Amino acid sequence: MADTDKWVENLYKALRSGTTIAPLVSVDPSLSIDDAYAISLGTLERRRADGEKVVGKKIGVTSKAVQDMLGVHQPDFGFLTDRMWIDGETINIEKHGLIQPRAEAEIAFILKDSLNGPGVTNEDVLAATESIAPCFEIVDSRIADWKIGIVDTVADNASCGVFALGDARVDPRGLDLPGLHVTVRKNGEPLSEGYGSAVQGSPLAAVAWLANTLGAYGVTLDAGDVILSGSLVPLENARAGDLFEMELAGVGTCAVRFE
Repeated sequence: MADTDKWVENLYKALRSGTTIAPLVSVDPSLSIDDAYAISLGTLERRRADGEKVVGKKIGVTSKAVQDMLGVHQPDFGFLTDRMWIDGETINIEKHGLIQPRAEAEIAFILKDSLNGPGVTNEDVLAATESIAPCFEIVDSRIADWKIGIVDTVADNASCGVFALGDARVDPRGLDLPGLHVTVRKNGEPLSEGYGSAVQGSPLAAVAWLANTLGAYGVTLDAGDVILSGSLVPLENARAGDLFEMELAGVGTCAVRFE
């Protein structure tokens, strides 16, 4: 039986100290995704004991571009807390405890009703959604050099660092969500572009997958939650001085500056 408590301690210390550890499966090849999720929950409980509050959930590694970049060929899932939510445009790398951050542009869903898998459909997700917003998720890894497999990233809270939402809040009903087009600029220059279809064919499908996957572990997507539906573009390294701007056509903009 895997010693998940040891990994909870190791990842919690890495998170708080801004350091990395070796890939989990390189030390214990017996670790399963269920073990990884138990580690994630254990680390979350340590964070909640510190006063952090869960404000949402995330799905990651959804697009082919990101899967190919990371060598992880199935989605991961994790939790968002209030300390991970950036209020404003500026992200202080040291203050926010980031180690090896990368920026990705996403569609965030803000729920008005809860979703409890299994059996959640795209239509259920749309019905439960109050609004969508443009979002930058800043992914980060407590695993050295981003050498992650699916067990590593699930255990490490889906490699999440912090996130920021643009000001826009738009009712998704009537929008072509798979066809939503995002453009990203870095330091004023065009960087990447993508469509809502990059995440499992539709961001609705990505959120449904998340609800159904977490439902198997007894976790719901709750009313008021912010749900990050996965990157529409390849990840991009972020360093102090970098400015990232995104425009989600027909929805709005979001910008983050690193210092």
